[in-house]
Amino acid sequence: MVAGLAAAGLNLGGCSMDIGSMFSKPVPEAPDITGSIPKQAATAMASVKLPPEPDLVLTRAAVNEVLSHGSPDASVPWENPKTGARGTVTAIASAYTVDNTPCRDFLASYVDGVTQSWMRGEACRQESGKWEVRSLRPWIGS
Repeated sequence: MVAGLAAAGLNLGGCSMDIGSMFSKPVPEAPDITGSIPKQAATAMASVKLPPEPDLVLTRAAVNEVLSHGSPDASVPWENPKTGARGTVTAIASAYTVDNTPCRDFLASYVDGVTQSWMRGEACRQESGKWEVRSLRPWIGS
């Protein structure tokens, strides 16, 4: 009989179960993380918009001025006396070529009252020598 109990103990010894888990409620699983951008940052990025067009006109003029200087880290301020908005455009990269056209990247700040935001863009030099903004989008720094 002792041998039978020992054999039963060895056979059942491979199976184990937490007895507490039989009587407790299941624990919900944590949600899977599928991206590298936290939900708060993605929400903030979706809510950021470009400034109004009258302010963007002055921003583009500052882009042309700063990129015409040719310095890799030059900055030019701009201000709209009608709206009170202001900012600075700073060249952030050396020139590179896209479709045989010289292009540069830049950052632009936008301050409207107490609100401050940033934009990142690319401008390319036209045959006339003027820099044309090809892309401009809200930028949230890391």
